[in-house]
This record gives sequence, structure tokens and C-alpha cells, in this order.
Amino acid sequence: MSTPGSGAPRRATISDVAREAGTGKTSISRYLNGELSVLSPQLRARIEAAIERLDYQPNQMARGLKRGRNRLIGMLVADLTNPYSVEVLQGVEAACHALGYMPLICHAANEVDMERRFLQLLTTYRVEGVIVNALGVSEETLRPVGDGGIPAVLVDRSVDGLVTDMVGLDNEGATTLATRHLVERGFEHVWFVVQPFEHISSRRQREAAFHRALEQYPQVSGRTVVLELGDADELAQTLSGLDAELDAAIAAHEQREGAGRAPHVALFAANGPVALALARHLNQRHGPDWQKRVALLSIDDPEWAELAGITTIRQPTYDIGYRAVEFLHQRIDGEQASARDCLLPGVLIERASTMR
Repeated sequence: MSTPGSGAPRRATISDVAREAGTGKTSISRYLNGELSVLSPQLRARIEAAIERLDYQPNQMARGLKRGRNRLIGMLVADLTNPYSVEVLQGVEAACHALGYMPLICHAANEVDMERRFLQLLTTYRVEGVIVNALGVSEETLRPVGDGGIPAVLVDRSVDGLVTDMVGLDNEGATTLATRHLVERGFEHVWFVVQPFEHISSRRQREAAFHRALEQYPQVSGRTVVLELGDADELAQTLSGLDAELDAAIAAHEQREGAGRAPHVALFAANGPVALALARHLNQRHGPDWQKRVALLSIDDPEWAELAGITTIRQPTYDIGYRAVEFLHQRIDGEQASARDCLLPGVLIERASTMR
């Protein structure tokens, strides 16, 4: 359609459809809302034909707001450069498509202040719910979208003091599985390498589960190494110290067992970004044969891990994202059950890095 005196197209309105079909706007609204039983077959046919002739596209946002629903959900993501986040997002988008939601993706780029601003912005957009995979967002910041406010589902980590649904990896089971694998492969030293974990629940859980698992194997020496990926100077200093400890452990092992034996030290990376930092550093220092000196296992299974032959614990990332939307959909529809933790199992993918 065009406005008088102008070639610019004008979208058809519900009034145009009513006039074309020879009926009132109420009948058109009933047709669009699926109330077909109150309309005669002849009227339904006229309305359908009018919509097709005018290429009428209903304003879903306006219809939703009129009913108190707009079908928008927000997703706050700490780091979209992390393959984990991208894979979770694929599950979120698939579930939104299946359930009729439109996701608004907010990338906080690992900035806590940005997380706060995005959460405030999402409330102004009147989203029906929020999925949160954030870095350092606090209970106080989340309160408007948690209990008593807009429904929220947390992904991968919980927030102290906030009672809401959470979907993520079974960190206890995944960490125990990985630790047992390394012990059974004969590694005498297993070092758990993790980013600062005091304020991130998933990191805390994995670090604690690692030490609990090692209690069953007194013959294995284990420790935690904290790697600050966001500070280049501190990262370099930590890696330099790690090099010295590895060199000393390898030298002692070779003196006892002889040179050329299989590596007896394994680095257990808490996630993909840590594993990538370790692999790049070891490759730079020792060359492409660095895995002859030290083994590497990681939670997360990015594509590069297969190329490098790194053993991993693969997370069910797609299922995590899909289930988060399903939980949110249930809350939006009025589900009043107690807060739920949905912990999904990881899968061990054994590759050359831990084969002895």
C-alpha cells in the first residue's frame, strides 16, 4: 500500500484488513488471536484472503504488550569470545525458536559495570525473563530480575544469596572423572590450573572437587595454580614460576627413571581459556613436542583441542542453553516450585595428551 501522493510503501493496518474483509476490527483481532470458533467459516475465509492480499503483518510487540506479554527474554553473557558461551547460545536460540521467544543478547565483555548496566537496560525493555551467564554480578544487582522480580535462570554459576533456577555442568562429577582418568593413566603430579576462583561458584566447585578427588589417591601429589588471564604481567610471572617447577619435577623424574620416559606431570585446566593459555605458552617454550614433557587435560572441548590432541571433559553446552530457556519458560508461565539446580554430566574425550 502507498500513502496518497507518495510512492513510499505503507504497511497495512488491522483497519485496512477489516475494511478489505467487510467486517469489524474485533473479528480481525479474534482471528489473529486464534479464536476461530466464534467466527463463521465464510468470515474466516474472507479475513484470510484479505490478510494475504494486503500482505498484512501483525505488530507482535504491540499485541504482546496489550496482553502483558512481549515474548522477549534477555541473555546476559560475560564473554562471547569464549566458545563455551557461543555453544550455550546456540541452545538458547533453538529453544527460543521452539517456544516462540525472541532473545536479546547482551555481551558484557567481562566487565562487571557493563553487566550492571545491561541488567538495568533489560528491565526497561520489560523482558519476560532473563538468562544470566555473568562474571561478577552480585545478588544485589540481580535482585530486580530474581526472586520477587522478573524470572531469572543462571547458567554455569550461582550467586550467593539469590534463590533462583540454575543450569550447568555437574562440576563435582566432571572434575572427579577427569582426576580419576589422570591417576589411572599413571601421572604422579597433577596440578589444577584455574583463574581466580573466590567469587565464581563454578570455579570454586571444580577446585574443591579436585582436592576431594585426590584424597582417594595419596600416592599422587596435587596442588592448585591460579592463572590471571586478564593481567599480562601477572600471567607471565605465574607461567615463569610454573616453568621452573615443571623443570625441577621433570629433572628429578629423569634422574630417578632415566631420560625419555613418559611425562609424569599433568596440568588440569579448569576451562578452555586456561587450557589455551597453557598450550600456547608450552608450545612457545618447548616447541610442537611439548606434550612429551607434560600432559594437559581441560574441562571444555573447543575445536582446537582436537587438533592439538588434548584430552577434555566435553560439556553439554547446547543442552545447557536449551534447558535454561525451558526453565525460564516454566517460570514465565507461573511455575512456583522451589528453585532447581539442573546439573548435566560431562563426557570424557580421551586424546593423545594423556595417553601413556
